[in-house]
Amino acid sequence: MADDTLLHDPAGGLPRLIEIMARLRDPETGCPWDIEQDFASIAPYTIEEAYEVSDAIERGDWRDLRSELGDLLLQAVFHAQIARDKGLFDIEDVANAISDKMIARHPHVFGEENRDKSAEQQTRDWEAVKAAERAASGETGTLDGVALGLPALLRAVKLQKRAARVGFDWQKTSHVLNKIQEEANELHEAVESGNPEEIEEEFGDLLFVMANLARHMKLCPETALRRANAKFTRRFARIEALLAEDGRRPEESDLAEMDALWNAAKAEEKL
Repeated sequence: MADDTLLHDPAGGLPRLIEIMARLRDPETGCPWDIEQDFASIAPYTIEEAYEVSDAIERGDWRDLRSELGDLLLQAVFHAQIARDKGLFDIEDVANAISDKMIARHPHVFGEENRDKSAEQQTRDWEAVKAAERAASGETGTLDGVALGLPALLRAVKLQKRAARVGFDWQKTSHVLNKIQEEANELHEAVESGNPEEIEEEFGDLLFVMANLARHMKLCPETALRRANAKFTRRFARIEALLAEDGRRPEESDLAEMDALWNAAKAEEKL
């Protein structure tokens, strides 16, 4: 009979979590759902948990952050256990690989290099080390290795950063703004043409340049859009609340009235 001491040790830490996941994946006594999962099937959950971590930070909810970090850690342990079951690697290999990487990428802390560098210089050094790592792994193209699974806006920024390193970039933010106007005009022409494929292509081009503008302005487009989403949610909830005072719902109003209530909600936030 298996020793369950570690399972029920509230101070068991990471070894306890690893043991729990191993039990869940046991082919004979584990959970059928956990046993059926593979890397691809749980990848969406991994991405979702990362966003929930970000959400907790955005809200400043540190108790929730502890919980969400636990959920994200579980995802790493889950992937590592699947890999172990397949004979690929285990969680110790994962920890050792990231430790090696951090030491290699911080020679000014763990090596002989001078620590007296600006943050900008350290960033350049970091990128140089990563470029060497990509070359060693066989990635020769400037854009090689930018993960396909990234959210589209973040991937756009990463692609643009890579291109900028080799000089393919606008020198001024005003140039990007001019390009946005150009792409907006092309989208307008596509809409007038009525061709769905052309409309989608031009819309994508416009979003891509907007992501580039965010990069030039040192903004994260994902963060900016999340905050815009939150603002929209907050103000629309206020519209619903104001209508509810009259015993009505949004579908019992009209655009003109809701637009006026939106402006009222906006004004309230500025008080």
